[in-house]
Amino acid sequence: MTLQSVHPSAPVAADVVRDEPVVENEGAILEHEYDGIREYDNPLPGWWIALFWGSIAFSIGYCVYYYLSPHGVGVLEAYEEDMRVAREERAKQSLAEAPSEAVLGKLMADRELMQDAKVTFGLRCSPCHGPQGQGLIGPNLTDEYVIHGEDGLMDIYAVVSRGVPSKGMPAWELQLKPIEVRKLAAYIGTLRGTHVAGKAPEGRLVGKH
Repeated sequence: MTLQSVHPSAPVAADVVRDEPVVENEGAILEHEYDGIREYDNPLPGWWIALFWGSIAFSIGYCVYYYLSPHGVGVLEAYEEDMRVAREERAKQSLAEAPSEAVLGKLMADRELMQDAKVTFGLRCSPCHGPQGQGLIGPNLTDEYVIHGEDGLMDIYAVVSRGVPSKGMPAWELQLKPIEVRKLAAYIGTLRGTHVAGKAPEGRLVGKH
């Protein structure tokens, strides 16, 4: 084959075929145009459409099951339950030691555990001592007076665990888990000295005999 050079200014023969892009998709072309670019109206793949509608159906089912029905547990509830279990495990570490002022004091300083103990106090103790420990049938737990024992956390623990049968107070060690008794005693220790208005002081002032 003989190659012939063509001067740039020379006219191009009419029969010279210029390179044109090969169009494989000859579907309908959309009307809009941007910078000379136009778009074919190609349908989305079937698998993509199925995945799209499947995601919507899954989302609706998820919301109904976890947020509207009584069977599912939402993310927040599951998280709070996990945290509660973690706190319980942390509290149970104190069971390796016998009850003491130091052990109860450590529980007393743990704010999260005391929030759990506050719930127990509301269920078990508030009918007699009031929701804030201000006293109803039972004595005011927020003043600085004591009826039984002295002024230590172990004295509170002894009353909570063994009760006061003559006054109608049950022995909570027979109804609650050991760690719950400890947490409850520690929580009552946090109430002392908060001076919530309620029942008049009974017993003797702490430190006075």
